[in-house]
Amino acid sequence: MIDILAILLIFFIVTTTFKTRESLVQVNLPRSSEMGQGTGTEPRVSLALGKDGSVSLGDRIVTLENLASALGEFKLTHPQERLELKADEGAPLGLVVKVWDAAARAGLDIDDLPLRILLEE
Repeated sequence: MIDILAILLIFFIVTTTFKTRESLVQVNLPRSSEMGQGTGTEPRVSLALGKDGSVSLGDRIVTLENLASALGEFKLTHPQERLELKADEGAPLGLVVKVWDAAARAGLDIDDLPLRILLEE
């Protein structure tokens, strides 16, 4: 009986899939057929911008007024993790600029904040 339980335990451990951290804002990424494939494959924490103006940092929603302080706190508490910007296709360009301004105020380098797009094949 213990052998069967041990086999079941091993089976469940091996077949378990872990939930990845996703943003709370639903984002339809813009598509491009002319841009090249990036070389970075490491997982990043998403900074998602919705078409309704909502902003989420990882798994929590952040107001635009508190975004600079939230990014600064993220930088201090997670120094090894990197961010990626996921802007919805319908998100206004002004919102993207405000997020870049907040990232600059938080001390993040804008070059380290890549914009995620979908590549057409």
